[in-house]
Amino acid sequence: MEAKSFELFSVTRKEPELIVPARPTPREVKQLSDIDDQESLRVNVPVISFYRNNPSPLMKGKDPVKVIREALSKALVFYYPVAGRLLEGPNRKLMVDCNGEGVLFVEADANFKLEQLGDSIRPPFPYEEEVMYGIPGFTEIIGRPLLFIQVTRLTCGGFILALLFNHTIFDAPGFLQFSKTLMEFAGGADSPSLMPVWQREVLSARDPPQVTCIHHEYEKINESKDDQLAKAKPVEPIKSFYFGPKEINSIRNHVAPHLQNASKFELVTACVWRCRTIALELDPDQIVRLSSVVNVRGKHYNILPLGYYGNAFAYPAVCTKVDDLCKNPLGYAVELVKKAKAKMSEEYMKSVADYMVIMERPMFTIEGNFFVSNISTVLAFEELDFGWGGPVYAGPAGALPLLSFQLKYKNKDGEDGILVLLCMSHASMERFEKELNEITQGSVEDLCKIKHTEILSKL
Repeated sequence: MEAKSFELFSVTRKEPELIVPARPTPREVKQLSDIDDQESLRVNVPVISFYRNNPSPLMKGKDPVKVIREALSKALVFYYPVAGRLLEGPNRKLMVDCNGEGVLFVEADANFKLEQLGDSIRPPFPYEEEVMYGIPGFTEIIGRPLLFIQVTRLTCGGFILALLFNHTIFDAPGFLQFSKTLMEFAGGADSPSLMPVWQREVLSARDPPQVTCIHHEYEKINESKDDQLAKAKPVEPIKSFYFGPKEINSIRNHVAPHLQNASKFELVTACVWRCRTIALELDPDQIVRLSSVVNVRGKHYNILPLGYYGNAFAYPAVCTKVDDLCKNPLGYAVELVKKAKAKMSEEYMKSVADYMVIMERPMFTIEGNFFVSNISTVLAFEELDFGWGGPVYAGPAGALPLLSFQLKYKNKDGEDGILVLLCMSHASMERFEKELNEITQGSVEDLCKIKHTEILSKL
């Protein structure tokens, strides 16, 4: 749906209310880990889900607003720090005052049907401000609610669930764990199937801290924190790009035989990074970085207790000159993506925590950096069924100028693929699409020529 067509629609909100835990919870102060409280995570992350009017027998005739409100109150008994407020200690160290003040909840009604939003519901959402309460992105977080929720009923009986979560409390898999608990309580459960665990000390700095790895993603630049935050805000247009089997195969055909086993993430990331860099028209001698977000969950070096819902990822960076990235075959970028992922280890995570303490929680490097978060492997938002069936779309509401998301997505034909969210200026976006189409829509003859050239380059 085009943005202008939303002018015919409207959303009516009721007054926001604070939802508190259903039972008394411990009053205490909990410290965040040194991974949690880094500067770059002091941000509210928007997530949005769309549900059809497809209630289960249990939910037939029930109001999704009431069901989710009650489930939220029950979930906060177990996730009681989420109902608290952030405090700053010495050296801006973050901690949570578990005071039970509650999370912000908004009930709303729209005058449109889900079907009126178009055949393909995916970012960008021109109506995001109408269906989401709160301010996404970098904003004041001290003393504010750690979770904002708006449930908007649609005239067709479906609804939109939009949330903002504070990134210092959850990472994406941790938030999914909380969301699944919310889903279980909506379905009548008495307790979570997976009990939440705090234990943030497992990812805190060592005593004494010692930086043992190279962290290009935090290298100092000559910019103030305010300048860095300004550049990180989503002031540019957001667009999403679908990579199905056809597009991914086309990308794979652009790399040499020894890279044919590259994962979908590696291929898509390399392709997007290279096309984006070309589109930005940077100085050929400038150094650019790729920071690949890697979560420790599911890795052999995972040291987290089961049920941990804090931040458990790092984004190791690799560097190269613009000229090298743009003029070399695509396989050059693929190998750099592989290198970035390979840098991640248990020691790397410990080194990041120590780096945060020694360097006083620096902001990530802004200049020439590009962050890619592949949430398709760690998240299963499509599993979030509150009793009305799985969502039509569920995931991030957008991207940032420096941050791109990749997530699982089923197109209108039912084909499974990857959706990439990207934020760039209009002019850069046009150049990006041109470069992308040359790779994903090229003829068989072009692909054969490219592959032959890459093979010769390895000889």
